[in-house]
Amino acid sequence: MASEPSNPIQPTPNPSGFSKDEPVRVNHTARNTIIAVIVVAVLAVAVFFGYRAFAGKSDAAKGSESNPVKIGVVGATDPQWVAFEKKAKEAGIAVKIVDFQDYTSENPALDSGELDLNEFQHLLYLANYNVKNNKDLQPIGGVAVYPLGVYSEKYTDINAIPEGSTVAIPNDETNQARAIGVLKAAGLVTLKGDWTAFSTPADIDTDASKVQVTALKAEQVANSLKDPQIAAGVINNDYVADAGLNPQDAIYQDDAESEEARPYINAFVSRKADINNETYLKLVELYQSKEVLDALQEESGGTAVFANNYTASELQGFLADIEQDARNAS
Repeated sequence: MASEPSNPIQPTPNPSGFSKDEPVRVNHTARNTIIAVIVVAVLAVAVFFGYRAFAGKSDAAKGSESNPVKIGVVGATDPQWVAFEKKAKEAGIAVKIVDFQDYTSENPALDSGELDLNEFQHLLYLANYNVKNNKDLQPIGGVAVYPLGVYSEKYTDINAIPEGSTVAIPNDETNQARAIGVLKAAGLVTLKGDWTAFSTPADIDTDASKVQVTALKAEQVANSLKDPQIAAGVINNDYVADAGLNPQDAIYQDDAESEEARPYINAFVSRKADINNETYLKLVELYQSKEVLDALQEESGGTAVFANNYTASELQGFLADIEQDARNAS
């Protein structure tokens, strides 16, 4: 065991009475006060300029470069949108065309404020969205109706289809009702009551009708034309080209200006609070210009029937009627 050193070091007297091992306590009150003042000042400046930046952005007029009108569409590079952007720029209105890949996201985006307008749907689709989701999006300008046609590989005249023949129609809710309306207008079926955008094959008076109706998946109707038992079919416009057909091949089309066609008017849509927004209404007017509609007609292959003669209030009235039919159907 080691022994203690013969001359141990004696502790140096400490007149203050505090141990040398304790930290020296210094009064930092003045310094801390200065630092606190500086921090508060810096935060105040940051908040002030942050608010200025935020307020400046929110206060910018809608349609300005820093606050463009955002419009949701499907097919942002289509010729009509290119022509529309050019017209808007010439009119001094900044727009941002937001491209969507499906038809389910545009209305929620408009309702939440991510979009200012959208243009991708007809009034029936809008009515179904509003009723099912308890929303109140509104049309502010008509674009076009795309007629739905009857096609046949066996007959070139709708009146030549024999009594008792079978005609195929799409079985999805929207196009099925419209196809029944087309056949009614063509004199091929008779309904038990009035036609609505929610009519089903069960509403057909089979005894009083010239033809029988069979409902198939929309993509199968075109192929069914080769079936010896199928005299004709009502083909959804999305499948006409895929089937190697031309819209001009239709032996009958619905009247795009008829009352039955109103649910299928494609329109610009806004939130209800914005139906009188002057900038938005001006954009609708620009879209309805000859240059843009010519581009739209080119894109549609000559099938579009323009619906730019309806006022916003007329379209809103049509929508209200369709929504009531939707509630009655449910």
